[in-house]
Amino acid sequence: MSRLTVVILTLNEAHHIEACLRSLQGLQAERLVLDSGSSDATVALAQALGAQVQVYADWQGFGVQRSRALAHVAESDWVFFLDADERMTPALAQEIAAVVARDEEAVWEVVWEQMAYGQSLARMGGSGGVARLFPRRLLERFDGAVHEGAVLRRSAPTRRLCARLPHYSRETIYASLQKLAQYVQLGALKRHQAGKRGGLLRGMGSGLANFLRLYLFQRGFLCGRAGFLYSFFVGLECFFRYVALEVDRAELNAPVRR
Repeated sequence: MSRLTVVILTLNEAHHIEACLRSLQGLQAERLVLDSGSSDATVALAQALGAQVQVYADWQGFGVQRSRALAHVAESDWVFFLDADERMTPALAQEIAAVVARDEEAVWEVVWEQMAYGQSLARMGGSGGVARLFPRRLLERFDGAVHEGAVLRRSAPTRRLCARLPHYSRETIYASLQKLAQYVQLGALKRHQAGKRGGLLRGMGSGLANFLRLYLFQRGFLCGRAGFLYSFFVGLECFFRYVALEVDRAELNAPVRR
């Protein structure tokens, strides 16, 4: 069988990393944790559970970190990228193992099952898949500070895994506010580098449109309080990143922070 490595990017994920790594027990794969300079017990916990750990504390964005990981998986045939706040399920592990065994040259997407504020948002419509499983021979690098994309050495078809990937993205209001600040800064930086314009009206339009998309058209209202909060925080992120694009120009010219 082809060899598989699961890569997990971390920064202060001590509250997630143990459950994340344990969820991989049903998948025959090497585990690589690429840490961004955690000040908590993330690294120690990952090492105690048998994961290989590499630390790159000079944060330059998600694209750079994922590209750095590729240097450590040169001997693997396949790479799966997992976030610390995600959990591998037995069904998804079985699908991945079958894909690796066939060794077909294609990029595979997964669809999240969002877990927010103590409940599943499975009744909401999906937002599409995210590319996570790659033949190593195809991967050149990743580009982008946030919502980074893979750069392939040659074109390949994109297919989608059937089993969903649980994603514990928003567990508390406090954590949601922290994520809001992080993604506002990274999202504004991405648009700043692309030469886009910001402003209050642009932010209001983007925030309202994305809230309505999630809460009404993707049926967030079916998920009660959790569906409203999830949609509201995404709308706030869209609003503030356009405002920050205009107001925080000096900050956006500074080095990327996480």
